[in-house]
Amino acid sequence: MLDWMLPEKHAIAILKKDHQTVKDLFDQFEKAESAAQKERIITEAVQELKIHAVIEEEIFYPTVRKHVRADIMNEADEEHHVARVLIAELDSTGRGNDHRDAKFTVLAESVRHHIKEEENEMLPKAKKVHLDFEELGRTMLARKRQLKQGGVPVDAEHTMVARVNGNGDSPAAAARKTASKPRKSAAKATGGRAAPKSNRPRTATKSSHSRST
Repeated sequence: MLDWMLPEKHAIAILKKDHQTVKDLFDQFEKAESAAQKERIITEAVQELKIHAVIEEEIFYPTVRKHVRADIMNEADEEHHVARVLIAELDSTGRGNDHRDAKFTVLAESVRHHIKEEENEMLPKAKKVHLDFEELGRTMLARKRQLKQGGVPVDAEHTMVARVNGNGDSPAAAARKTASKPRKSAAKATGGRAAPKSNRPRTATKSSHSRST
């Protein structure tokens, strides 16, 4: 059966509908002109991605994992981890961060790659498994409703980003901050004091011929 002919509550149809939703938001972001438009899209896309990741990780992935190659599933797990780190950093910053739009662009590129691999490799293999995908889909939709009403649980990546309190946000940003700081002179570095005596060359206090024999 072609994917576009799948029942609405089929698990794979639900995932592919989510994929299309976020891809449309990514396209809208690229065309957006105002900061307000971009921020609205970022907020909406991040929320969609959080909910989608939960239903995959809690329900879909565990159900199909043993029927799909381990390397495919493991790569999907790691791609989720990378996306979650970027999402956590987006959640911890606002429009004042000049890397915000760039960070979302990188997130979009990463998620597009993840979607392509899921739809070309994982989902076709999963679809061949003898499972009740409509029952699985109903479970996924019920979980989505819970997440929309009660919120998405805090994940390990949000905890990690919160722990560094934004200080590890971006290597490029960190390098820029370092470059903008004036370098201290050697005198300032030692508080205006001379270098310790131990660092000076030692000189003889008596000439050799003045020593007593």
